[in-house]
Amino acid sequence: MYLALEDFSSGAAWREADEDRTDFRTLISDFLTGLYDHPLRVVAFNPLDGWSRDASEDVAQELERRIGIEDREIPDALKDFIEAQLGRKIGVQLKQI
Repeated sequence: MYLALEDFSSGAAWREADEDRTDFRTLISDFLTGLYDHPLRVVAFNPLDGWSRDASEDVAQELERRIGIEDREIPDALKDFIEAQLGRKIGVQLKQI
């Protein structure tokens, strides 16, 4: 189960999600289709095994991969999330010498 923390104008809050829309694939699709405007963090939960962890970097890596494959334009807020989680700029082409 994956839940996203989002920065709303009134402050950060966990985005409401139906139970059947909390899997990794659906979360990535929701990010790419613009459901999340200003994501801050993603946490993965496994209540059956009794663990949780910050999955923000995993999500950012998958978003970067999908954006590259699908040659998508991404909103600045999503780009900011990916760059913050990966610790580097994305989509920057190096100059040829």
